[in-house]
Amino acid sequence: MTAPQIIFLLSAAVMIVASLVVVTARNLVHAALALIVSLFTVAIVFVLLEAGFLAAVQVVLYIGAIAILIIFAIMLTRRVMQDTGPQTNQQWWLGGLIAAVLFGALMFILPTVVYPVADTAVPENSLQTLGFALVDMNQYALPFEVSSILLLVALIGSIAVAGDRK
Repeated sequence: MTAPQIIFLLSAAVMIVASLVVVTARNLVHAALALIVSLFTVAIVFVLLEAGFLAAVQVVLYIGAIAILIIFAIMLTRRVMQDTGPQTNQQWWLGGLIAAVLFGALMFILPTVVYPVADTAVPENSLQTLGFALVDMNQYALPFEVSSILLLVALIGSIAVAGDRK
C-alpha cells in the first residue's frame, strides 16, 4: 500500500469513529468536539484528492466558524444541558435496520455506477477567477454578503435566546 492509501484508511477510520461519537455522545460538548474531528478528517480527504481550496474552506468555514459557533451556543445555553431524559426511544432498532438495508443497497448499486471524468484540465487561474466572482457586483457579491448577515443574525439570536431574562 502507498502512503496516501494508508493516510486515507486511517482518516476514514477516525472519521467513522468520530461520526459515531457525534450521534451517540451524551455530553453535547463531547459531541461538538467529535464533530470537529470528523470535519477535520474530511479536510484530510480533500487534501488527498488534491483539492486544496476545498480543504482550506473545510477548515476555515466548517471547523473555524460553524463548529465553534455550535460550541459557543452549547456553552451559552448550559441550563438546557441539565436535561437527563432518555437519549434513545423504543424504535432505535427500526432506524438501525433501515440504515443497514440502505447500506446494503448502496454497496450493491455503487459498483455499477459509471463516474464521468473531465477531459479538460483545471485552468491555472481558477481560484483567482472564483475570488473575483465572489467580490464582483454582477456575480456573487450580494449572496456572499447576505449569507454573512444571516450568520450574524443567527449569532445574535442565539445570544438573545441564551441570555438571562430580567
